[in-house]
Amino acid sequence: MQQYVPVVGSTGQPLMPTTHLNANKLLARGKARQRFDRGLFYLQLTERSTGHVQPVAVGIDPGSKKEGYSVKSRAHTYLNIQADAVTWVKEAEKTSTQMRRSRRSRKTPYRQCRGNRRQGQFRLPPSTRARWGWKLRICRWLARRLPITTFVVEDIAAEPRSGKRRFNVSFSPLEQGKLWFYTELAALAPIVTREGHYTAALRTQLGLAKTKQKLSDSFSAHCVDSWVLANFYTGGHLQPDNTQIIYLVPLRFHRRQLHRMEPGKGSVRAPYGGTRSLGFKRGSWVEHPRHGLCYVGGASGGGISLHRMQDGKRLTQQARPGDLKVLCTASWRIRTAL
Repeated sequence: MQQYVPVVGSTGQPLMPTTHLNANKLLARGKARQRFDRGLFYLQLTERSTGHVQPVAVGIDPGSKKEGYSVKSRAHTYLNIQADAVTWVKEAEKTSTQMRRSRRSRKTPYRQCRGNRRQGQFRLPPSTRARWGWKLRICRWLARRLPITTFVVEDIAAEPRSGKRRFNVSFSPLEQGKLWFYTELAALAPIVTREGHYTAALRTQLGLAKTKQKLSDSFSAHCVDSWVLANFYTGGHLQPDNTQIIYLVPLRFHRRQLHRMEPGKGSVRAPYGGTRSLGFKRGSWVEHPRHGLCYVGGASGGGISLHRMQDGKRLTQQARPGDLKVLCTASWRIRTAL
């Protein structure tokens, strides 16, 4: 199965991807430099800034637990991604509310009241913004390195509530989040939407099956739908020509938690949260002499916690800052198939 490497011009403009064999030739002749962007290896040309670009579509299959993305032209499928959805924000906000209310009965320092910084902005519930914001971050990441001309999205809809009171879809967080996502995504490239039954019809027409095991790492779980949507726009294939998948897992950061919920010795509540660990941004990909490629977690006692890419397991709490080589900052980790 042929593998493809994204290519950008000398000024950073995305160009058409190339094969691994051609990429090695460009590197050997000094016509390109190796680059790395949070799990995506690509080349930057040194002698050319522009080039001919073919139509490239990104098929997107949204989901409640996992999601699929496929980048495809008429000739080739360049990339398939299966990403875990952000699902923890609703419970985190509930816990934050409980902690804030409990502090009212204690003599606790607090910041001065300030004005509403979101006045006049598009307001979304935190959990809704986190879910759709994660999709948008992935699309922006792809658009920086690949010449995307169109996004083809499976359009999901909220079912109207029946009963004594009927709610318009305008009050649905799902519909509002989708509207915000489409508005932001349109700034990157034009959008084409198709309903779920249309995606199923395209899949049936090509003789492709979708597994009922939605949490599996199989291509037929989510990427089959994203590939079908991209192929609907670009054409060129009757069967997937590339079923290799990159698996993305978003990292959870505790940004605004003031302290631990349970007090320690002497009724002291230790500080908790933040996005910096001894000068390193949490989630950064680093290289350690012993543990290899891993990412940065918390810090305590002058040491940094390092975590494994595959499952997020903590490898050590005593990594010295001088031993770490920072590769990039990231808000996700990449794993292999389970």
